[in-house]
Amino acid sequence: MNILKIGIVGGSGYVGGELLRILLLHPNVDVTMVTSRKNVGEYIFNVHPNLRGSTQLKFVPQNISELQNKCDIVFTATPHGSAVNIVPELLQVGLKVIDMSADFRLKDPYDYDKWYGWKHTNPELLAKAVYGLPELHRAKIKNANLIACPGCMATAAILGLAPIVKADLVEKDKIIVDLKVGSSGGGAKPTIVSHHPERFGGVRPYNVINHRHIAEVQQELNELTKTKNLIAFTPHSVNMVRGILATIHAFPNQPIINKDVWNALRKFYVDEPFIRLVKYKKGPYKLPNPKVVLGTNFCDIGFEIDPRTNRLLIFSAIDNMIKGASGQGIQCLNILMGVPEKTGINSIGFHPM
Repeated sequence: MNILKIGIVGGSGYVGGELLRILLLHPNVDVTMVTSRKNVGEYIFNVHPNLRGSTQLKFVPQNISELQNKCDIVFTATPHGSAVNIVPELLQVGLKVIDMSADFRLKDPYDYDKWYGWKHTNPELLAKAVYGLPELHRAKIKNANLIACPGCMATAAILGLAPIVKADLVEKDKIIVDLKVGSSGGGAKPTIVSHHPERFGGVRPYNVINHRHIAEVQQELNELTKTKNLIAFTPHSVNMVRGILATIHAFPNQPIINKDVWNALRKFYVDEPFIRLVKYKKGPYKLPNPKVVLGTNFCDIGFEIDPRTNRLLIFSAIDNMIKGASGQGIQCLNILMGVPEKTGINSIGFHPM
């Protein structure tokens, strides 16, 4: 198979760094160009020190003609609201794009006014973009020119809920998603609330009512079920660097037992390479724990039924930087290339960690 040439626009952040870490060892690609506005001329390993000895590439300015000449596929890992202006130019010169930002995830342009507070300047591309969640859209990803990778919290929520709502096991107008999120989810640029002494030792709820990722979750579940799903969604900043645990409270619309939930999960995720079902009676982690998936592209999903309150509890754990971002983007790249999906991302987590 031919080696594909890969460019990364916006390679100095955490997502760009993880893309580089994985792609530099990927057997079917060659990273040929990495852009950064503020680090032009710097060796990449001066910004991402874990890459020292793995590459001699330097950051270069963003130049569409250079990207066209040196790349076959481009990852855009720029801040939300920036890719909307860059991606159309890349597509226009014939490049395929895997966008890591939120700029093309939502199909309805009015949702950007509602959830992001800005008017989408290229709404015609929203219908053409494929939502980059392979477990739901693998067939579309294969032939896509523009892939919009999901948000990290949206990934955890959708993967936990999709089999359950598809099987019509729960009330679709009363679903509560509670998330615990590591600090890397806030990106590489520090703020007062991400400052170590402010964050350490605490649990901080934020965007507790109208978090932006709700729009993605409802969009994808509505498309899956062809009915309206109403999601309540509250994230919490916790004292870990990486990882997300979604605890989902759903309410059965009929009497259910463990077998019903197992059947729904197994049917939906049969042969999925990165979904693991976790519900054990032995071992230190009987239900999903983000610590176990760190550094991997796995999503661990488990559940418990609470008959006293008529609740179905679903647990979904991912590494926000891998399955929630860069690893998922590379899983989509593998699908585009027609190589096994685990190529380059078939890593096993650390223990202890």
